[in-house]
Formats: sequence, structure tokens, C-alpha cells
Amino acid sequence: MQVKANTFLIAGGGSGLGAACARRLAEKHGNVIIADTNAKTGQALADELAPRARFVETDVTDAKGVERAAQAAVDAFGGLHGAVNCAGIALAERVVGKNGPHDLEAFAKVIGVNLIGTFNVIRVAANVMAREKPDESQERGVIVNTASVAAFDGQIGQAAYSASKGGVVGMTLPIARELARIGIRVMTIAPGIFDTPMLGTLSEKVRKSLAEQIPFPSRLGRPEEYARLVEHIIENEMLNGEVIRLDGALRMAVK
Repeated sequence: MQVKANTFLIAGGGSGLGAACARRLAEKHGNVIIADTNAKTGQALADELAPRARFVETDVTDAKGVERAAQAAVDAFGGLHGAVNCAGIALAERVVGKNGPHDLEAFAKVIGVNLIGTFNVIRVAANVMAREKPDESQERGVIVNTASVAAFDGQIGQAAYSASKGGVVGMTLPIARELARIGIRVMTIAPGIFDTPMLGTLSEKVRKSLAEQIPFPSRLGRPEEYARLVEHIIENEMLNGEVIRLDGALRMAVK
């Protein structure tokens, strides 16, 4: 599938990895729907990328909200050909801490946003893409999800986050197998430590320490590197049903 002249819904597209994807796809003459809870940053990015972008305030855990974002793609650009799932939250909390057991509502919230929210976007986007006319390769769409290296080597305090991202990894293949019959590919990227707003609150000392844990290159990942991989996945039709680690050979320590 070509990026040019096609339309992509980017969940969590207002900042970080999602914003980098929006910029990359727009630069390659694709159209983007920026779906994010942050109206200020989302609208600012849509204005920057106009006329190839629209912003729709969207909570990925809200079924109707995601449906509105998908419909916005059809209304603004005539169809939907891809979805990129970048919306997510992180939590660091021990199962048994100084103040007692892990907060159950906090655990459920992480699962709700990272796993159920991702599935919500997949199901809604796939339903719209299924109505698209297939291209010469009989392809109708591409879905790219974001997991994390924490899905494979989560650290102490990452039970909720690792469980949510492990769920994204686990559903990639079965959904890819199901949607293959209608010409929709499903892929997942598992990034390592990237320089996003999620890390922006950390001190420079901590950021340097994190970078030094990466074998090569020994630095934080750049969002545009993630976006370049998304672009390649969209355009390489043999990539389907797989999880790609994008981490500089990082394997997370116990803590």
C-alpha cells in the first residue's frame, strides 16, 4: 500500500510517536486523522499539517468517539486505509508496596487504555476499511499497533504496563489471520526507550542513564525513527502478523 493519497487514523497522534507518524505520513502526501484527548496539541498539529490533516478529540476507550474519528476520515478524505495505534499510558507500581497491594483501579485503567483502547481502534478501523475498494494487490488497509519491549522483559513495577502491552502482542497474529481474508494487514512495533513526552519529565541524569543501557546506538530512540518504520510497514505488503522490536538491542534489567 502506498502512503500517497491514502488516509490514516492515528490514535494518540497529538504528541510523541503518534505526532511523528502524522508528520511523516503527511510529508509523504498521505492524509491523517489525528485522534487524541489533548485538543490543544492535536489541533495545533492538524493546523501545521493542513490541508492533509484533521483533528478529532478522541478517547480510545470510548466506542462512539473512535467511530466518530473513523467517520471523519471518510467525510474529510473519502475513505480510511490505515490506522496507527500510539495512544497509551504508563504506570509504575509494585504488586505489594509500602502502602499495601497494587491499586486495582489503576491496573484496570492501564489495561483499558493500552489494550482495550488498541482493540477498539482496530475493530472500528477494520470495519470501515473493509468497505474500501481493494488495490491492485487486493489490499484494503494496514493497521500498526504499539506494544513495548516491556511486553517481553518487563521490570519490577511494570505489571500493569507489561500486561497491557503483552496483550497487544498476543492479539496481533490472530487478528492478522482473521483480517487477511478482507485484505487488511496487522502489525505491531515494540519500541524500546524513546524520547517522548512520557520520558520528558525525567531528569537529564536519569535520561542519560537510560540511554547508556541501550547497546547500540547508546541513546534514546527518536520518534521519527518509529515513524519511518511505520511508513515501511505500510508500504511492504509482506509484513503481516508480526511484532518488530525497535530497541537498539535493549533487554531491560530487572529494575
